[in-house]
Amino acid sequence: MTAQPITAQASGTFAIGGDLTVHRLGFGAMRITGPGIWGEPPDREKAKAALAAVPGLGIDLIDTADSYGPFVSEDLIREVLHPYPGLVIATKGGLTRHGPDIWRPVGNPDYLRQCVLMSLRRLKLERIDLWQLHRIGPDCPLEVQFEAIAAMREEGLIRHVGLSEVSVAEIEAAQNFFPVATVQNRYNLVDRASEDVLDFCERQNIGFIPWAPLDKGTLTKGSALSGIAARHGVGEGAVALAWLLKRSPVILPIPGTGDPVHLAENVAGAGIALSDGDFAALDAQGRSG
Repeated sequence: MTAQPITAQASGTFAIGGDLTVHRLGFGAMRITGPGIWGEPPDREKAKAALAAVPGLGIDLIDTADSYGPFVSEDLIREVLHPYPGLVIATKGGLTRHGPDIWRPVGNPDYLRQCVLMSLRRLKLERIDLWQLHRIGPDCPLEVQFEAIAAMREEGLIRHVGLSEVSVAEIEAAQNFFPVATVQNRYNLVDRASEDVLDFCERQNIGFIPWAPLDKGTLTKGSALSGIAARHGVGEGAVALAWLLKRSPVILPIPGTGDPVHLAENVAGAGIALSDGDFAALDAQGRSG
């Protein structure tokens, strides 16, 4: 009997906002752009092939942003996957781009509205299932930004709202204006700066989307990671993703790549059931790193 291939279905599910159920292992669409997350990808056809492979691997959550490219990621997603049968396309706004690796937040309500309207246009959607404030802008009070987002949610442009790179206090402030469905902070095996935010999200049943879940590949080093990967017959990145999935039931990892082969290697992490001992060994190695 032929073994069934591992898909993201093995990662389990989470209901974003209580009513938008997705498989926990998603896809981050930042890396289908050029160097510095600027311009077209170096191999456009390979990037399109990676996107095209997403649904067949059981992934139904794609995370992007208007600033990826800028606009390149959203445009490619529409080109390859529209009308998105069975997929949730989450996007973000609030950052401006002035060149490769340059990101400047703007919270002006008119700009945020423009971000939402243009994402709707590029993605060919009537409503964004999950729109996330990429950063709280320094140019106006956060309450003004939250009020504008709440108005767009009431208007029906946005179904669920998420935040990115925020503190517990900022999440609590936002909850006075709208339910916070997800939080997207940097978090991985070696970067635990957002442990308190993750714990808060778990208590509140808020989806926690760790960006840089593989730390751009730098996690693929070390004895515990290497040994566990060898025993399971997978890449070290897949083990790092399995650790995230076991760390908390609200974690939704979104590893990104523009290579369909690498995409399949990442998805293998959904099928790894780490023992408590392996989880503890990885945890200890990550904290010491």
